[in-house]
Amino acid sequence: MNQTVAQIARHYVRGNKIPEPMLNRVEHGIRCYDPCLSCSTHAVGQMPLHVQLIGPDGTVLSEVARG
Repeated sequence: MNQTVAQIARHYVRGNKIPEPMLNRVEHGIRCYDPCLSCSTHAVGQMPLHVQLIGPDGTVLSEVARG
């Protein structure tokens, strides 16, 4: 799951901003690993997420949350 989220971040993050559509992609990536088909396909777009972009020195550069 970590590799999937990292790959999504490499594709979407430019500079110090987390684009809003990235949350949907991260949710989709996480749901791919859900063993319950019902859980992985229902309530799409409603998963509570909190994504932070952390700089090399450990400071929070950007963050976006949903739910």
